[in-house]
Amino acid sequence: MTGSASRAFACLVALLAAGCAALPGALAPGAAFRDCPDCPEMAPVPAGRFLMGTTGQDADRWDDRRESPAHEVIIRRPFAMAKHEVTRGQFARFAADTSYSASGCTVWTGQAWVHHTSLNWMDPGFPQTDEHPVVCVSWQDAKAFTAWLSSRTDASYRLPTEAEWEYAARAGTTSVRFWGDDVALGCLYANIGDQSLNRAHPMEGLAPCEDGYTYTAPVGSYRPNAFGLHDMLGNAWEWTEDCWHLGYDGAPLEGAARLQGDCSNRVPRGASWNSHYRNVRSANRGTYQAAGRYYHIGFRVVRDLDAGPDPGR
Repeated sequence: MTGSASRAFACLVALLAAGCAALPGALAPGAAFRDCPDCPEMAPVPAGRFLMGTTGQDADRWDDRRESPAHEVIIRRPFAMAKHEVTRGQFARFAADTSYSASGCTVWTGQAWVHHTSLNWMDPGFPQTDEHPVVCVSWQDAKAFTAWLSSRTDASYRLPTEAEWEYAARAGTTSVRFWGDDVALGCLYANIGDQSLNRAHPMEGLAPCEDGYTYTAPVGSYRPNAFGLHDMLGNAWEWTEDCWHLGYDGAPLEGAARLQGDCSNRVPRGASWNSHYRNVRSANRGTYQAAGRYYHIGFRVVRDLDAGPDPGR
């Protein structure tokens, strides 16, 4: 573990020992660290337990089967999660260093998904800078990035499991969204389907607020959750490690990924810049082809940390 990571982990252990694990806001932004100057900035996430999925009280859910049964999950080990989605600039460094090629991108026309060979992560069909989340990257592309980052740093980087992702997104909350259930607050915390998008692409079901961006926004443009993580909802869907299952019957109860089932499809989380407000929920799950590249899906990384106190004991 690097010196900065060790200091961050020591801070986390001190917080846990002081009984602050139940207070996500106690994880001060100063605990964040980087393993190299241009590596993603990582925020420690404490071990703990939470209720994963939705109950009948969540009126916004589309499909009961996807998010049920609600079940308690224990995250036994702390981990670090990137404060931001991987940016186009970070992915460009990876692609240049490894001569990696990732071409083509699939977009929604309003009536059908259409694959465009002329689009890619450098040009997803709308304006971006290097500070925007990279999109038009497949699950395999994301895995290749984490392998490269691990080799650069001698640390263990990977995609989050579904359970880790939802635990980190909720950050100790039990509401539908980590900022609460007030639709009007959505644009303070997330880049979602809003009135900025509605002016360019009129559609029903968009949030009645303005987030300032029609498409993706620079990472970190909105307020973070209590773990110091930005854009956990909105901006870009984020690939997780898990294979697709329709619901949670038989799901691991200790935060592991589900690696059996329909592994040709993987689970992205978090919704995106063009998502209906009902999709912008901590429990919402998507399913997309692992080999597919889509103009609204990116990813963020997690990093393993040394074991801390076991919340299951």
